[in-house]
Amino acid sequence: MEARNLNARRAQGTGAVLEAPAAPGRPLVTVARLYVYALHGCLCEVAFTAALDWCYTRDWRLAGHSSLWALPMYATAIYLIEVMRTRLMARRLALPARLAAYTGFIYLWEFSCGAGLSLLGACPWDYSHYNYNLGGLVTLEYALPWTVAAFIAEQHVIERTLRIRLH
Repeated sequence: MEARNLNARRAQGTGAVLEAPAAPGRPLVTVARLYVYALHGCLCEVAFTAALDWCYTRDWRLAGHSSLWALPMYATAIYLIEVMRTRLMARRLALPARLAAYTGFIYLWEFSCGAGLSLLGACPWDYSHYNYNLGGLVTLEYALPWTVAAFIAEQHVIERTLRIRLH
């Protein structure tokens, strides 16, 4: 997407980005986008935990796991990244800068949600066995996976979800 926008600006000879014409129909309402984002986040979490567990156990059942708490957490986190994306792209920030902002936000969000859930005795994760953790709620060892997740969210999930039109 970044390259396509750059080529569009070069072809036009201005700094303005040429947008594709809007498809006919109404865009998805916010609650529908939250649903898509919740399912995407949980699916990715189950796939990630299955792959990570396989690396340690070589268990071919690939039994990933998540929690129902993850649904509202991923829905709102990706929705807020959608809002950030709009603002950061309006400022013409480069992709690496946007990814850094998203990753920082993800850490803040995960820590905040984990702290709130811990008060209820319901936090489904514990990173205390990692070397670079903060209260067992976040760990720097996951910086690269979170950055990749932010890239996928911005470039694919949010981008395509915003293009969905209802007739």
